[in-house]
Amino acid sequence: MGRAMPSNRRDLIRMTDDEMATFIEEQKSLQVACHDQDGSIHLSTLWFAVLEGRLAFGTYTRSQKILNLQRNDRVTLLLEDGLTYETLRGVMIKGRAVLHGPEDVEEVHRVARAVMTRNQMGVPEEHLEAAAAVWAAKRTVVIVEPETVISWDHTKLDGVY
Repeated sequence: MGRAMPSNRRDLIRMTDDEMATFIEEQKSLQVACHDQDGSIHLSTLWFAVLEGRLAFGTYTRSQKILNLQRNDRVTLLLEDGLTYETLRGVMIKGRAVLHGPEDVEEVHRVARAVMTRNQMGVPEEHLEAAAAVWAAKRTVVIVEPETVISWDHTKLDGVY
């Protein structure tokens, strides 16, 4: 018997776990959405790292993102690419933000190192620890615990829409 056909378009374009991991690794920027106090969406773009299968990023402790996430830990992340419909790919992660403030020196430093290393910020290896310590001093890091993950890869449609 042949392979069963997917029941709908969502099934056709969904990425496997391995495909998602590869796609995320290829991306540079992370779109981060959280709720402002008035209920509107606060959207920003950040560099990130992947630690133990979780997306992590850091930002200034006094930033609007951190204030929002302290109030409401619900967060949505988006990674996407493609310039035409047939090349669109993306991963959306809805989850909860776990915050680690500057007082959690080890964890903030660990994420700082990972973000700097991943994004090749021009810091020579021999200065990485010191640079991460400076970066970490005024920042809070966020590790996202995923609840819902949605992916799409329109290249799987082979030009059939």
